[in-house]
Amino acid sequence: MPELPETETIARDLDGRVSGATIVDARVRKSDVLRGVTAAQFVKRLRGVDIVRSWRRAKLIIIDLSSNDRIVVQPRFTGALLIDEGGSLAADELRYSTLQLNLGDGRALHYRDIRRLGTVALMTAERYEAYAARLGIEPLDPAFSGAHLSGLLRGSRQAVKKVLMDQRLVAGIGNIYANEALWRARIDPSRASRTLSLDDAGRVRDALVSVLRESIAARGTSFRDYRDASGARGTFVESLAVYGRAGEPCPRCGKRLVGTHAIDGRMTVLCAQCQR
Repeated sequence: MPELPETETIARDLDGRVSGATIVDARVRKSDVLRGVTAAQFVKRLRGVDIVRSWRRAKLIIIDLSSNDRIVVQPRFTGALLIDEGGSLAADELRYSTLQLNLGDGRALHYRDIRRLGTVALMTAERYEAYAARLGIEPLDPAFSGAHLSGLLRGSRQAVKKVLMDQRLVAGIGNIYANEALWRARIDPSRASRTLSLDDAGRVRDALVSVLRESIAARGTSFRDYRDASGARGTFVESLAVYGRAGEPCPRCGKRLVGTHAIDGRMTVLCAQCQR
């Protein structure tokens, strides 16, 4: 967390609300979140530049600047980008602010990270392109078809859930949405990827796309720490069929859902009756 729907929500919020704003100053409170730049360099390179746009790639939030630099944020488990309108954020959110961008209109943009496991990098556009070249296809890209996914799966002996979460193959999918999509597609997460037929791959692809779009519409999934740019919670948690529900009845057949860490060390929840 956050995964594709959560980072997409934050990026859209930022693009609509801070594009065109000027960064008049920056403050770094916890420099251990920075990558590839010192705190002094970060402040110097940001002072006086404009925010051009904000967008998402994989689980990253990218902020394009008029200087040709890009702020690249990987929130990981507890990171969030929050806009402070001047007292609009709760004190608990600001308490964990690791860095702050002061905007010319009096607002501030904070990177809040409770456990400081996320990162903030400042990259040139060229360095970013080299970095992003290692990422896989976007699951909401029209080119991500059942046939494309089938090609990725056929080349792997790993469990299908591990392949879906491999950012070098498919970008943006994490534990929540891999669980949900495989339940929707009626596929056992532990199945060897190469055993899935073209029809199986098509069902997984369609399930991924539908669950991601539905979660984006609900502004993501909030269990504990994820917040959108205003500090509000996402509501897709109310629509989860399996993730976080081990031991409860399967919404489809009523059999008790199974929770296991055996597949990839992460919690996998499935229905042993529905998913084959």
